[in-house]
Amino acid sequence: MARRSVPKAPVGSFGRIATISVHTSPLDQPGTGDAGGMNVYIVEIAKRLAARGVEVDVFTRATSRELPPVAELAPGVLVRHVVSGPFEELDKMELTAELCDFTSGVLRAEAAHDPGHYDLVHTHYWLSGQVGLAAKRRWGVPLVHTMHTMAKVKNAALAQGDSPEPAARVLGEEQVVEAADRLVANTAEEARQLVDLYGARPEQVATVTPGVDLTMFRPRIALLGHGADSARRRLGLPRDAYVLLFVGRIQPLKAPDVLLRAAARMVEDDPRLRGRLVVAVVGGPSGSARARPEQLQKLATELGIADLVRFEPPAPQTELAEWYRAADVTVVPSHNESFGLVAAEAQACGTPVVAAAVGGLRTAVRDGETGVLIDGHDPADYAAVLTRLGAEPRLRDRLARAAVRHAQTLGWDATVDRLLGVYTGAMDPVRSVRDDTRTAGAPR
Repeated sequence: MARRSVPKAPVGSFGRIATISVHTSPLDQPGTGDAGGMNVYIVEIAKRLAARGVEVDVFTRATSRELPPVAELAPGVLVRHVVSGPFEELDKMELTAELCDFTSGVLRAEAAHDPGHYDLVHTHYWLSGQVGLAAKRRWGVPLVHTMHTMAKVKNAALAQGDSPEPAARVLGEEQVVEAADRLVANTAEEARQLVDLYGARPEQVATVTPGVDLTMFRPRIALLGHGADSARRRLGLPRDAYVLLFVGRIQPLKAPDVLLRAAARMVEDDPRLRGRLVVAVVGGPSGSARARPEQLQKLATELGIADLVRFEPPAPQTELAEWYRAADVTVVPSHNESFGLVAAEAQACGTPVVAAAVGGLRTAVRDGETGVLIDGHDPADYAAVLTRLGAEPRLRDRLARAAVRHAQTLGWDATVDRLLGVYTGAMDPVRSVRDDTRTAGAPR
């Protein structure tokens, strides 16, 4: 596929980046399977890099015979589907057996071009990092890696019913950390974890906060005709309902069951709430929940709140923004989040967030200012906070206004500015070696 022209990168910078995302494609719908915040991250970064003249090739595994070898995501951004293993979705640990084939496919794609086709490789998640190790050595380019999640962190805060991350992943992550030229952390806490848990060098780690598409996720008060009431009409929600929203993959890690149990506690404590409480769950099964896709619906029935819960499939961003604007509170009770993109998107739409005080959520949400952070995952604690917010609309309004202000500092352009600085820092030693080589070989 021919690449549509984009503005040329400034002289002295890099012109083309290889992005590797083995286990999930940027073309996948976030909210189901293994697609989530990482997919959004890759798409938004790639589009904005291309707009600045940096071409991006995203390598991902082909999961269907119907997928074209190359697809254009946006001008300057190509998605390359690499055939490795069966044409079907595989569990992430099953993919370790396919990494050799995938790596060969990536290296063959580069070999079809002149040397120096890629200036840098940026890998996402540890499986991709393993492929990046080979590309770094073969191409002689810097390797920048973003973990997104870390096995040692997940295993330290394992959700009930979830399986621990295997030793093979821990070892793989350690290998990538040791070899990467730069490691991108979403938050200062993640940067500390890379140093303390994985032995990363402090100068090797850069903190780059992910962003929000502020043109898509806009506050209800700023959209004439697109406020909470109009959003509720389009989504079929009662105007006077108290709407609690969960967005994300349905799996133990994300803890949607905590919200359902909290809702049951709320109506048990105050039966009058049953007439106006709505719990919306937008997402699809993922991880261990794939084996029991109806488990959350069964839980709602067991708790006696099936009539209060709306289960919705993963939504495209335009519809997702409507859900945020329609909700009174977005609830993010995850056991671990490297950043918490859902929390950031909700706040950009003017919706306060009640979230677990874990990982990147402590950065994404300002406790007591844009929402409420809760220690632990006791449904009673969530019920108490959500009941108070339901009874105090002025408090919700105050949190909502602050949430919008906070989200305005989280645009993707600022993320790309910082990331370009990381790329430049990773490239400088390579350029220095190349310049020294040219100087040594020049005639005297």
